[in-house]
Amino acid sequence: MDFSSNQINLINQPSSHKSKYFQIDYEKELNEEQRKVVFAGEGPLLVIAGAGSGKTRTITYRVAHLIEQGVNPENILLATFTNKAAREMLHRVECLLGLSLNRIWGGTFHHIGNLILRREAKKVGFDFNYTILDREDQKDLIEACILQSGVDIKARRFPKADVVMQVINLCRNTLVSIEDIIDKNYPQFREWSGNISHIFALYQNRKRELNCMDFDDLLSYVWELFQKDEATRRKYAQIFHHVLVDEYQDTNLIQAEIVDFFASEHRNVLAVRDDSQSIYSFRGANFANIMDFPKKYPDCVLYKLETNYRSVPPILALANQVISKNTRQYKKTLQAVRKSGEKPIVVPAKNTAQQSEFVATQILTIRDNGYSLRDVAVLYRAHYQSMELQMELTRRGIPFEVRSGLRFFEQAHIKDIIAYLKVIANPRDEIAWKRILKIYPGIGKATSEKIWEFFRESIDPLGLIQKREIPENISRGARDGLLTLEELLAQLEEVDFQPGTMIQKIIQGNYNEYLTTHYPDYRERLQDIEELANFASQYKSLDGFLSELALLGEMEAENIIDGGLPDEKVTLSSVHQAKGLEWPAVFIIWLCEGGFPSGRSIEKDEDIEEERRLFYVACTRAKDYLFLCYPIVAEGNRAQTSFIRKPSRFLKEINSNCYTKWFLNRSGNEW
Repeated sequence: MDFSSNQINLINQPSSHKSKYFQIDYEKELNEEQRKVVFAGEGPLLVIAGAGSGKTRTITYRVAHLIEQGVNPENILLATFTNKAAREMLHRVECLLGLSLNRIWGGTFHHIGNLILRREAKKVGFDFNYTILDREDQKDLIEACILQSGVDIKARRFPKADVVMQVINLCRNTLVSIEDIIDKNYPQFREWSGNISHIFALYQNRKRELNCMDFDDLLSYVWELFQKDEATRRKYAQIFHHVLVDEYQDTNLIQAEIVDFFASEHRNVLAVRDDSQSIYSFRGANFANIMDFPKKYPDCVLYKLETNYRSVPPILALANQVISKNTRQYKKTLQAVRKSGEKPIVVPAKNTAQQSEFVATQILTIRDNGYSLRDVAVLYRAHYQSMELQMELTRRGIPFEVRSGLRFFEQAHIKDIIAYLKVIANPRDEIAWKRILKIYPGIGKATSEKIWEFFRESIDPLGLIQKREIPENISRGARDGLLTLEELLAQLEEVDFQPGTMIQKIIQGNYNEYLTTHYPDYRERLQDIEELANFASQYKSLDGFLSELALLGEMEAENIIDGGLPDEKVTLSSVHQAKGLEWPAVFIIWLCEGGFPSGRSIEKDEDIEEERRLFYVACTRAKDYLFLCYPIVAEGNRAQTSFIRKPSRFLKEINSNCYTKWFLNRSGNEW
């Protein structure tokens, strides 16, 4: 579907804007596409800004031009998704014009919502001095509401506060009921839907009693206020003569409607974004917002920024071809300013181990060719896909930072699994015992201390628990938890200390249930653990596996590769976390079916299109070099099997003349 044809009128602005009329030399500092946006007239404007096309620069100069034209700064609203982005844009405008812009309404939607509510709090039932709950405060209050609700918190499958908070937040941001959120995202909690709805009501009431709001309130109360109070809506709509929204494709339903409220009087709304980079539906972002913009504003004018200043032509040619397969989009073709460059390289590897070895070796080659390690990024669809690479980089002394979260083996759920294995390997490991004990219902910090004090008197704590000799001064719930643990430990001892099989047993025990009740992202964490099991299956003994992990921890603290700088690190990141960034050299790994695209996103066409947009985002992070890697053989833990992986459908969609294919035949240290 191409919205650039008959639905939307494209206009042709004069290409020449003489600098003598303005303080800023727009002719010199902007290309023709950018100037058309900057000098556009009034009315709704939709700007489709391709990757690396200078959208931030365009917005900045648009604001500067409006002020040069006599628009009062206090009549301009600039909405962004980070306060940092707003500050940088406004600072650039100040530098361009040589004046202070303190009166511009600039910042995140939440920041702008807070500014309004500080003036209008009484109208939504709060005092002006309300406090704002951070995430930890929000969690604490929800925990208090769970207790107040009278629900049996010891019930094995009732979700913890983190999960309840995620359900509530999704409900608020998507305008979907608690019941529907649970049906779609957390079906294992359907029996608790009524209880969670009640907790939500208690939570809302408690916030009013305490005169506090959470971050979602800063939007939802503004939305409710503008819906119910026409006079207040008109007051702000009259203030904002021009509304500029960056990253419009990332807005949720509430944010998009608030923008419409702001623009309802003057209708000078500028929505800037690239529909091809809409990748946050899991956060509540609504892709339809940007696709339906022309329906809401039939007289809008569409502009496209298609000149790319980032990537070499072969990378853009591949990216253009990738995204062309999506049906729901604004058609565009990125054109490179740079004149030449290397084709992307597709690299099939025998397995994930060879994939990691290749990436590590190639990183060093790139460094030897004059680049810094800071110039290199490795991107992946899911965090677990970086596990083997993290280990390989650590072995080689190649420093790295993980943008997508903690290092793989530092994550809580991975440390939990390793703690079970440590107890089997060394029954006197106090730290490991205390960690796994607290996983079980009825056992907190104090009770785990009591249990350990009982165990430490024995030379064989495992023998004690197997004989069901347990402390008498603990609760019935704690005793039941210990008996459940005993059953699992007995099973772990029966599998000949094979670490991969042991991890599968832990998952099949109560840990899967523990994940679902404690973590909103339990699916991703379970996937991490399953991949850990597959990796561990390569080791013939439990001691060998644990020793390898311990040695890696030691290596992590050692010096970096010869000649490296202390702050020189390769970036490892999920694609989601890499959006908006760029590097000279980018590796995308695990480009196989079930890896990228994700196995959970291949049933619906809309999900596949978002996965393709995600791949497009990953490709367009690269400036000079792009490596597309995938493992051919996957190791499966069950029955020590292996199976062939299919290359990602996104690779199959690319014409072979768009890339170079490398085949890995390792001889010594050469590929």
